[in-house]
Amino acid sequence: MTPRSDTALLVIDVQESFRQRADDWAATANPRAVPNVVRLVERAREAGDLIVWVTHAEPGTGHVFDPALGFVRVMDELQPGPDEPRVTKTSINAFTTTNLQQQLTAAGIRRLVVCGIRTEQCCETTARVASDLGYDVRFVIDATTTSPIRAGEGYLEISGEQLMARTASILGGRGFAEIVTTEQLAGVAVPA
Repeated sequence: MTPRSDTALLVIDVQESFRQRADDWAATANPRAVPNVVRLVERAREAGDLIVWVTHAEPGTGHVFDPALGFVRVMDELQPGPDEPRVTKTSINAFTTTNLQQQLTAAGIRRLVVCGIRTEQCCETTARVASDLGYDVRFVIDATTTSPIRAGEGYLEISGEQLMARTASILGGRGFAEIVTTEQLAGVAVPA
């Protein structure tokens, strides 16, 4: 697909693997994230933006990110279009183990809109790398979600809400990305 704009929406790891971790998924910090991603996808299609579907895989592990189990697929609420690119990563960010940068360059993309699952992990890391690569990055904070980090030896428990606030502060405050909301980009708020 040749986009009509220089913007791409990166939908990162909004995949069934996360729902297979029932307790973790039940503790998600932002239950509106997936409906907000749906709205962003609709808006991107209307605007003629490129939509890139990113999934995370850990082949041979035997857990929910192992493609052999069938959960490394976009959540059912979202249906990638036939000419919307898909990449599967095996690293935290969406660039290192994929050809994402080459696809974006070939499509003339200069601006990225980032949304997805694991605000502080895959989404934030992708936004940082994208910024380093020279992309103008918008991070849609309410179209991301994460779950708490449980206390362990040498580290404290951090709630999902705290992780999301920290990510927004670091990305926005340090100039990696402009922090925006779904309503700011798509013009429609998703009810709570």
